[in-house]
Amino acid sequence: MEIIKIRHPYDLQQIPQKDVVLVLGFFDGVHRGHQKVINTGRQKADELGLDLAVMTFNHHPSVVFKKMGQEELKYLTSLPQKERLMDWLKVDYLYEVAFTSDFAHLSPQAFVDQYIVGLHAKVAVSGFDYTYGPKEIADVAHLPGYAKGRFEVVTVAKETDEGEKISSSRIRKLLEAGDMEEANQLLGYPYSIDGVVVHGEARGRELGYPTANIKFSHYARLPMEGVYVCEFLVGGHVYPAMGSIGHNDTFGAGGQLTMEINILDFHQDIYGEQVSVRWLHLIREQVKFDGAQALIKQLEADAETTRRYFA
Repeated sequence: MEIIKIRHPYDLQQIPQKDVVLVLGFFDGVHRGHQKVINTGRQKADELGLDLAVMTFNHHPSVVFKKMGQEELKYLTSLPQKERLMDWLKVDYLYEVAFTSDFAHLSPQAFVDQYIVGLHAKVAVSGFDYTYGPKEIADVAHLPGYAKGRFEVVTVAKETDEGEKISSSRIRKLLEAGDMEEANQLLGYPYSIDGVVVHGEARGRELGYPTANIKFSHYARLPMEGVYVCEFLVGGHVYPAMGSIGHNDTFGAGGQLTMEINILDFHQDIYGEQVSVRWLHLIREQVKFDGAQALIKQLEADAETTRRYFA
């Protein structure tokens, strides 16, 4: 897969001079609904003997149009994670457009001319709720008019699970509730957070449960605070683990939110390693314990629950 980063107005030399099927969307999470849209594009490309291109943005449009008091957006997938998922879905070209003020002020017709026709799309594929400007004049129903016969428009219906639309907002709510089973079912893969192993306070080691302290992106959306069954990916290997997201309230209020992973039967030094943590099952919510011994007893039970999960 070739990744092409575009800043408006783009250089024509950046654009491969070949016809493509172009899939449009932001795709935060690249969940099963998004996968349906991209797979529709893949099928269409195969039928026509064309390459498959996907156009997404480097950050969500709400970053540009943020209103006072609006909650800061946390992403289900970072850009590198999104790139890996697009490669997994057999995308040939991934256009990452910088969503700037200049780009945001393109008229719907200018967007179509420059970012669909200009990218040599013979077919434009999107979900039913895709917009490229004000919804009342720039939804999928208006796209054939702007296309002016220059490309085919394919609109993909919503994907549902248990009668409800699969959406990024639905998955965010499940993460807030710690329901990893349903979140992962809607994603179509285990929810993951990337990070770097850094030095912590070594409190886990003192308790007999050494942990990898993970420095994660400020923009990563964490599951609900709690203790989880996880998989830990480092150096191309996957290890069973239990992970904690919380403030370590047992040792004092007001602590920093941390992500700490106890990797079962693991004794390597991995400081500085780029890692990924898959979140599989909530064992329990965070609790403030009456001292270290009570916490150790609970950690023993958590470890046994984790072993049973993988067994």
